[in-house]
Amino acid sequence: MATQRPLSDSWFWKRYRPEVDDLQNLTLIPNVATHKPTIDEWSPCCAFPTETYVELKHAGHIPDPILGFNEHKVQWVAECDWLFACNFSLDEYEGLVQGKVRSEIFFEGLDTICDVYLNGKRVLSTDNMFDSYTLPITTPDSVSKSSNTLVLHFRSAKHYSKELEQRYGAVRAGSCNLGDPSRVYIRKAQYHYRWDWGPELISSGPWKPVLLRTFSTRIKEFESHAKVLDIESEKVALSILVDIEGKAAHSLDAILLDERGNIVRKETVTIASGEKGTVKLDWEFVSGEVKLWWPMSYGKTHLYMLRVTLLDKAANEIDKADRKIGFRRVELLQYPLLNAPGTTFCFRINGIKMFLGGSNWIPADCFLTTVTEGKYRSWLQLMKDGGQNCVRVWGGGIYESDAFYDICDELGILVWQDMAFACGVYPAHPSFVESVEGEVISNLKRLRHHPSLAILCGNNEDYLQIKMWGVEGGLPAAVLYEKVFPKLVEELVQPPIPYVFGSPYGGKGDDTSDPTVGDVHQWDIWAGAGAPYQDYDILGGRFISEFGVPSLPCLATMESYFADCDDTDQRHPQSQAIQQHTKAGSYERRFSTLMNENFRMTGDLESYMYLTQLMQSEALGYAYRVWRRKWGGEGREETSGILVWQLNDCWPVTSWAVCDYHLRCKPAYYAIAREMKTVTVGIQREVQKNRVNDRPRPFYEYGAFQSVSATIDVWASNLALSSEEVELELFAFDLKSDWTYKETRRLVLPPNASIDVLTGHPCPHGPISPGGMQVPHPSCSVAIGAFIRDREGRLLSQHIDWPQPYKFLRPCDPQVTVVLDGERLVVRVLAPVKGLVLSVPGGEDDVIWSDNCLDVVPDHPYEVTVKGLRGRAIYAAYLGRERALPLALSS
Repeated sequence: MATQRPLSDSWFWKRYRPEVDDLQNLTLIPNVATHKPTIDEWSPCCAFPTETYVELKHAGHIPDPILGFNEHKVQWVAECDWLFACNFSLDEYEGLVQGKVRSEIFFEGLDTICDVYLNGKRVLSTDNMFDSYTLPITTPDSVSKSSNTLVLHFRSAKHYSKELEQRYGAVRAGSCNLGDPSRVYIRKAQYHYRWDWGPELISSGPWKPVLLRTFSTRIKEFESHAKVLDIESEKVALSILVDIEGKAAHSLDAILLDERGNIVRKETVTIASGEKGTVKLDWEFVSGEVKLWWPMSYGKTHLYMLRVTLLDKAANEIDKADRKIGFRRVELLQYPLLNAPGTTFCFRINGIKMFLGGSNWIPADCFLTTVTEGKYRSWLQLMKDGGQNCVRVWGGGIYESDAFYDICDELGILVWQDMAFACGVYPAHPSFVESVEGEVISNLKRLRHHPSLAILCGNNEDYLQIKMWGVEGGLPAAVLYEKVFPKLVEELVQPPIPYVFGSPYGGKGDDTSDPTVGDVHQWDIWAGAGAPYQDYDILGGRFISEFGVPSLPCLATMESYFADCDDTDQRHPQSQAIQQHTKAGSYERRFSTLMNENFRMTGDLESYMYLTQLMQSEALGYAYRVWRRKWGGEGREETSGILVWQLNDCWPVTSWAVCDYHLRCKPAYYAIAREMKTVTVGIQREVQKNRVNDRPRPFYEYGAFQSVSATIDVWASNLALSSEEVELELFAFDLKSDWTYKETRRLVLPPNASIDVLTGHPCPHGPISPGGMQVPHPSCSVAIGAFIRDREGRLLSQHIDWPQPYKFLRPCDPQVTVVLDGERLVVRVLAPVKGLVLSVPGGEDDVIWSDNCLDVVPDHPYEVTVKGLRGRAIYAAYLGRERALPLALSS
């Protein structure tokens, strides 16, 4: 019987010293509790798989690199070579000597430049973190039964990439905030070299399992392709290919099980004798036998277990393999629009066009071996709970673990998968192309069966680099993106899924910023032109695959900033500690522009944190709202998807993430969730000034320009596949008086589209002072609420439009009251409140809110679900009182 066991026990590590360590005669003699080993002596690994920083921290040789200023105290680690070693037995040695079995060592992932020694002999050299490697044990005299030593010598990736740079020449690789440009020459997670949200921690080590395999006959490769032949009848097909190595196989059992374990199809195939062979099965299923896999909100994520078992003549099991599969069809539609230039960039799943809203994903930790399946599930469940149906695996990280894609399959989250290239002019010399080709083949074979996989992309922003930085000489790696990758995708991925050369990519020539073709990365807000976030409505595109505004994480997470600092003077927005954990370029200048335009200045850290988070929430919520408005139905899909930069962090940091390193949701997370509901409503205000001006269009002006009138647009959006009868209530109120306005109207929302209700409508306001025109216009103190309810009166969506800029608001005490009934929390106010953030000090990780950062107005109670409260006090902060204080709680 084929066996496979992880070599996960009895691993040791040490620093490599070439003047002492003879790798061909290395003896693995760990210290036995006589003293604490130095870094130059063998120490037992605390876990496996593992990496250098994890081991050094666990052994107490370095401080935690993610705390305080410790990043700079551990830079020496990347300058060194490191050794990892283990002893293992080979129980099947007699069979190996007799030629009855074969053995091999399978390295699922080595980070990155590694020489492998088996019993003192170098037997393998690797240079690609993203590929797997197989070491056949070809001769019995190279191993023994009882004791074998496997040594992994990891060279300094930092030094190695600089050597390659000297050989091939220095190139441009993004801005100075993205780490050393030599990174492009090495096939390693690029974010390890530093990014504008992550530290420089260039790791090394066996970051994925090492397996010892022994067999006489085995399943060498298992391939499956699930095809949808007809969507309406749900007629599907399944192709199965099994490559067999060895002589003993007599038959192959193939079985497909549904989610309850019931047999859907089973077949046994007799295998012709021979050394190698391929078994191919083609199954078709008629209507009712198999159900389609659907993304979240559109149906169930039906998954089936496909299992193949290799049997000998006596029907004994020799080997088996299984995987979960789903049946779906995915298409990327790019066709001319009816009333707009360019083409769509629209995904159609199982015949249904879908508006995609979600996030970009970066690696969940600086130290990849610490990311558990449970942590993946927590992150992806956050996405689903927040209504996000698509995640983009960004090219500067890794091809994620199997668990990541399995969970996406289960939760119905579509995956945009970049190849592992980001922000650089990558080379294309033969050895580099050969290495990359092997990497992509391995990962396509590993990932292609996942129904959640919706699109493959050649790179992140490499084409954009040419235009942005004026790089001469073109893009050598275009041969990969435009020839090698599409060829491999076509050969290996069936049924076909979309592939694009890069992200962003579209337009004529090298113009990757054309909003009418392909996808765009919209960075003219925050970076680029430095436009106000209120311009997102005119700075969109057919599919916005990156955009964002940063903020500080929550106060509890910021404690990591101050971990090695007792000086209370560091606890202010412009301290060295804040700078250490803010890697974005020109961040203070960019923050000051957005913050000072919209909010009053503060030097208090808690207030500053609150205001950065409110700004991020307002900006991202607005972007989702106005871009979803452009999902206009058949032929009018002017925007078909929005992916915010970014979902997550890899350490405690001020960043674009909507949930911080500890999975603590920022207000922006809830703003996106509100805009990704099935039915939503939006309001957009435009203030007319008395002369041509350069001010944000919703702003009321009180200086060189004067505000003379204001108009509003109101729209509603319905992502359901059937029309919806609703009631729209518009409710306006004056923040300086008791004037109010209310109107209601019945609407029928068409399926899977947004519709305008009012355009250019005069903004409601109280009476104008006697004498004609009033400056500023009386609407300058009017807030407007839009509320959509279904036929039973249930609230589906609401949005409050406030006069801007917020820094001119003079909020009064809203007199917030909260009533708790089980897990149901009802919030009421006597005066309007903006950005009401509810929290429980010390409960950042175990109190779960269904919604937060609320706009609440009188006579419109706001219901929230809260889990895990356990009698603790609820605190509240809001615009005008940014430091959280306890609320009185009624029951």
